[in-house]
Amino acid sequence: MKTKRNDDVSSLSHTKWNCQYHIIFCPKYRRKAIYGKLRSDIGKYLRRLCEYKGVEIVEAHAMIDHIHMLVKIPPKLAVSSFMGYLKGKSSLMIFDEHANLKYNYGSRHFWSEGYYVSTVGLNKTVIVNYIKNQEHEDQVKDKRSLKEYKDPFTGK
Repeated sequence: MKTKRNDDVSSLSHTKWNCQYHIIFCPKYRRKAIYGKLRSDIGKYLRRLCEYKGVEIVEAHAMIDHIHMLVKIPPKLAVSSFMGYLKGKSSLMIFDEHANLKYNYGSRHFWSEGYYVSTVGLNKTVIVNYIKNQEHEDQVKDKRSLKEYKDPFTGK
């Protein structure tokens, strides 16, 4: 189905396409559950599921409480159906491998219901840099917020 690629442009039998989407989704109740072994396993599951559907991951990063992905989804596949597939199958894989999580999550719902998606056009490099550097920026902000607050008026 997929033939020779030319940089950013992919092709199907009679179609040239470059459909890129910036997607963000998070665990149920925005729990800070994505870290350690679970983080690497989630990455492995998401890569495998994308490969099954013919979706190319341009850039992805797992934060403590959400996932950022920049993906190229073929035009024959709707973004909503792909996200349903990705979140549904990955949650089943997570609960199969990490049985102890089912006590925290009750039923097999690891991901929250919604997700954020935006199309990527000419600002692709900005989004790629944002995904790469967001964890560092969050760490810098956290360090700033850890400083004790001193009221400039009372000195306390």
